[in-house]
Amino acid sequence: MLDLLLRNARAENRSLSLLRSLCDDVGPRFPCTAGDVAAVAWAKEAMREAGLSNVRAEKAPATLWERGVESCMLRLPRLQPTVLSALGGSVGTPEQGLEAPVVMFTSLAELDAAPAELVSGRIVYLHHVMPRLRDGTGYNGGSVVRMSGPSRAAKKGAIACLVRSIGTDSMRAPHTGALFYEPDSPMIPAAALSTPDGDLLARALLAGKEVVSTLKLGCKPLPVGESANVIGELVGSERPEEVVLIGAHLDSWDLGTGALDDGAGCAIAIQVGRLLAALPQRPRRTVRIALFANEELGTGGGLAYASAYAKDAATHIAAFEADQGDGAPWALRLPAGNRESPLGVRLYQALAPLGLELDAGTSRGGVDIAPLRQLGVPFVDLRQDATRYFDFHHTANDLFENVSPEDLARVTEAFALTAHVIANAEERFIPATL
Repeated sequence: MLDLLLRNARAENRSLSLLRSLCDDVGPRFPCTAGDVAAVAWAKEAMREAGLSNVRAEKAPATLWERGVESCMLRLPRLQPTVLSALGGSVGTPEQGLEAPVVMFTSLAELDAAPAELVSGRIVYLHHVMPRLRDGTGYNGGSVVRMSGPSRAAKKGAIACLVRSIGTDSMRAPHTGALFYEPDSPMIPAAALSTPDGDLLARALLAGKEVVSTLKLGCKPLPVGESANVIGELVGSERPEEVVLIGAHLDSWDLGTGALDDGAGCAIAIQVGRLLAALPQRPRRTVRIALFANEELGTGGGLAYASAYAKDAATHIAAFEADQGDGAPWALRLPAGNRESPLGVRLYQALAPLGLELDAGTSRGGVDIAPLRQLGVPFVDLRQDATRYFDFHHTANDLFENVSPEDLARVTEAFALTAHVIANAEERFIPATL
């Protein structure tokens, strides 16, 4: 059956055509916009066409935010316009903008240690350079700088915060992303400079020049709204009450069309459902596809799912998520204590012919399924090659044209095999407490 599944997956890369449709026919899917509404309708139709049943849209809260005008001029002393993007959730500047000298820090620790008089009344620039790594872990530290930096700067008296884009490219295409204001800090405007603009600013400041920035952002937070998780199922033939959950997030930032983040994951998940539905025998357990709402600006969909299914958490045999673009799969990570378990061994044996190695670490899950961790749901990680993912992540270049059809096909195969093995295994994962 695994051989048949793999042959079917290789016969036609339907995940690519699904992704093309989502990008071209729906486009950007920022929460509570027309694109978000269209995406929910698209996902329901795509799931039904793939042969899934019990297709539904379940309400989920969504954080609303409006981008508006964006401009930043640097006086070096020559005038240099920059390319930047407001950070999601940021407040705006006064309508006329604001102007102040820029002070640079290369880490949050350096900012925290600085005297308040060095920061007060200035615009803080955080110059963090993200490394290019296959496992994508360079994003972890960078995202903390982006999310926490504005509040940390505000505590020192800064009037605005700029960050070097959290990305690995050298293009003048800024990387947006969410920030999170701390309740005990003033809310100040914040934006990401494109990496070359950030590097130019850093060189000027390191040369001892006094740089003044004129910043204008028209963004503003809005009241909480409502979106929806889209769910479809392939009901199990023997143990329909037991669930194997495959997740991705349907929303995207507004700059590109969300091809890699996370249109690819949506296409992978739906195609896995299609491949399993086309087999002559249904899986023993139910395979549930969940496309989550509002991951980018608050994880509303993941939280709503965990709340709605908390009483059924014990029936979730495993959960795994596709949220690293089209990256080819290179490693399997299992729940704690399961490297030598019967199901862990069975799963690795199925994936090894695709070139996956067994990662020594413990599975962590993705952002959307993370709220299920406290409910005891076992996670499986299919680690994807993120070498080029953060060139496009959260930018206007997150487009279908930057997707690798070959890599998308390979990762779809790995997700399909994983779902099939877990859904049909006699065993369950060994709980970490045993």
